[in-house]
Amino acid sequence: MGYIDKLPAMDLMRSEKMTPVQLIIPVESARRAVSYLGQLGLLQFRDLNADKSPFQRTFVNQVKRCAEMSRKLRFFKDQIHKAGLMSAPRPILQPKMELEQLEIQLAEYEHELLEMNNNSEQLRQSYNELLELKIVLQKAGGFLVSSKSHVVSEEIELDDHVYSNEDYADTTSLLEKEMRPGPSNQSGLSFISGIIIRSKVLMFERMLFRATRGNMLFSQAPADEKILDPVSTDMVEKMAFVVFFSGEQAKTKILRICEAFGANCYSIPEDITEQRQLNRVVLSRLSELEATLDAGIRHRNNALTFIGSQLSKWIDMVRREKAVYDTLNMLNFDVTKKCLVGEGWCPIFAKTQIQEVLQRATFDSNSQVGVVFHAMDAVESPPTYFRTNRFTNSFQEIVDAYGVARYQEANPAVYTIITFPFLFAVMFGDWGHGICLLLGALFLISRESKLGSRKLGSIMEMVFGGRYLLLLMSLFSIYCGLIYNEFFSVPYHIFGGSAYKCRDATCSDAHSVGLVKFQDAYPFGVDPSWRGSRSELPFLNSLKMKMSILLGVTQMNLGIILSYFNARFFHNSLDFRYQFLPQMIFLNSLFGYLSMLIVIKWCTGSQADLYHVMIYMFLSPFEDLGDNQLFPGQKALQIILLLLAIIAVPWMLFPKPFILKKLHSERFQGRTYKMLGTSEMDMDVEPHFARQHDEDFNFSEVFVHQMIHSIEFVLGSVSNTASYLRLWALSLAHSELSTVFYEKVLLLAWGYDSIIIRLVGLAVFAFATAFILLMMETLSAFLHALRLHWVEFMNKFYHGDGYKFRPFSFASLTDADD
Repeated sequence: MGYIDKLPAMDLMRSEKMTPVQLIIPVESARRAVSYLGQLGLLQFRDLNADKSPFQRTFVNQVKRCAEMSRKLRFFKDQIHKAGLMSAPRPILQPKMELEQLEIQLAEYEHELLEMNNNSEQLRQSYNELLELKIVLQKAGGFLVSSKSHVVSEEIELDDHVYSNEDYADTTSLLEKEMRPGPSNQSGLSFISGIIIRSKVLMFERMLFRATRGNMLFSQAPADEKILDPVSTDMVEKMAFVVFFSGEQAKTKILRICEAFGANCYSIPEDITEQRQLNRVVLSRLSELEATLDAGIRHRNNALTFIGSQLSKWIDMVRREKAVYDTLNMLNFDVTKKCLVGEGWCPIFAKTQIQEVLQRATFDSNSQVGVVFHAMDAVESPPTYFRTNRFTNSFQEIVDAYGVARYQEANPAVYTIITFPFLFAVMFGDWGHGICLLLGALFLISRESKLGSRKLGSIMEMVFGGRYLLLLMSLFSIYCGLIYNEFFSVPYHIFGGSAYKCRDATCSDAHSVGLVKFQDAYPFGVDPSWRGSRSELPFLNSLKMKMSILLGVTQMNLGIILSYFNARFFHNSLDFRYQFLPQMIFLNSLFGYLSMLIVIKWCTGSQADLYHVMIYMFLSPFEDLGDNQLFPGQKALQIILLLLAIIAVPWMLFPKPFILKKLHSERFQGRTYKMLGTSEMDMDVEPHFARQHDEDFNFSEVFVHQMIHSIEFVLGSVSNTASYLRLWALSLAHSELSTVFYEKVLLLAWGYDSIIIRLVGLAVFAFATAFILLMMETLSAFLHALRLHWVEFMNKFYHGDGYKFRPFSFASLTDADD
């Protein structure tokens, strides 16, 4: 035990030691001190004004000003995006300005842009109206003749009996009057011309026909050019139209329908000379407006280009200032109103750095009084903080997704760095597929600096964040693939010749008598001659299934051993005596013994049936083993192990609740006066229900909790061991799926002489490999490895009920903080 205590501490094994601190900051240096602490990023502030609303806090006006500046910056960003300009990634160097100067400058830029946008909209509206008028003049003028001529209708015929009917003259429609041969009275005929969006023409015409009961003539023609829609800012297709009608009532209806459909109506003279004169005026004004619009757009783009060159710097500056004032709102004013009082958490190693930063803030603000920084007594459980880097961060995130570690408890991420990619590779083992994953991981790592500064999609962001995890997964997949001797499901004689040869010429046939060993075993991995033989599937099934049990029992033992280190670290002898010891005994009396039998069977080449051994170890422990005996004294050992497993269950269940009750009685009834930190029932490690000192000890609750925990471990030992068989199942499924794609797609297509069939087969094989084996199978193996760590491994020792250390840091600010 003394040797263990002398081992050097692991940085990731336990979270950093934290201390609660208090700061007393003079008002004149408060903003600068908090800003410097944000640059350092090693102090987490507590909100001392949690009972106040955001509008009741001291610096609410400053927060509002920063929020208003953020709104203006978002407005600039939208304008730059709409203009199709790019913000400069590196801002042009400008003199450093204060927040007040930036606020004035942003207000000026916003006012200028709003004026330019307003003028541009008015000019654009006038330009669109003139452009539509020009189109209407060109298209609708063709439908009009002089005011003395008739409207000509094309290709419309009426039945002869219509004109022979004497009563028809009173009920005839406008169209029929115009189409009737002979003179007609034109004094009551009018027209309305305009332009409408092309997609609305059909409904527009139908509505006009219904409103006028057919007493109208509708003519239309498509515009030669698209027109900018001021609302959607998209180029839309429009149609020019002319509606002929008679009567003021019909005119009122038609104008209302035009307004409802968003059609713009324009007055067109009937005389051709007047039309040409109006057209010349419109063209002249259009050219003038085009020149004015171009000059305005250039001026606006120049202003936006300058704003874009400084935008990233301004956004960062405002975001930091808002974060500073949000943090200052978490501090309390002293009764003298001359200083601010703050509380928080910081790592012990960072106290010196924080003090140096606070001294620099006092000096830079010319304050006569320094900042008081001192440690406090802990009131609540400290936050959990692990110092990670680019490599270890993804593994720590896997653990934190299950639950943040309790303060100072053993961190599974240390072991996950190796066990997670290895268990993944056991299921994904193929060194051809592993090379493909390796190339993808190396690509992400080589482009790390470029991709890290970009905004990626949610999926790509996750893949990029786990690039080093992907690297280890690919390397272990290559290693396991070499052990399985599979390259896209094809075996190779990489490490020498096979140890087996065919007994006859039909060795590869499924009905052959099998293989004969003629030399030493294959030096590394599975012998390639097993592939295609009659014994391939039974051999690989047995190998991978037993290997899965060995790996599972090993990892579960590691989890129980880590619970011992937790108990030792927190000086909790109860967990050591009544949790660690019975759990180790129970697990290894059954499944540790099974693992030992597997190894002995491999080493001796015995034909013993391990299923029979384990089943009859419970059903008939005193019966002779017969051919299933692997070593002398096996029967006596099995009886001893079975008794130990039976004893371990009440050992876990009964002693701990009664001892907790006794300790509680001694502590709170004055029978002993020990220091709380040295008690068996330490405050940091005892169950939450045992911390309620003001209430009576609830023995039934403690006993039920311990009973649930014991039953969960006993049943979980069986289910967890069986759960590791997924390593065997997924490995076999991946291998067989690769074989199907290789033999039934690639080889089948390659058997044809047609180059087209070969290319199609190659394309299907590549597609299946990329999207099914490399994407779906990778995701499947990843999720199963995740489950094995969260459920089978971490539940043996990991509570995961802590909370993260979230220091005030400018580096952690995002767009959501605006």
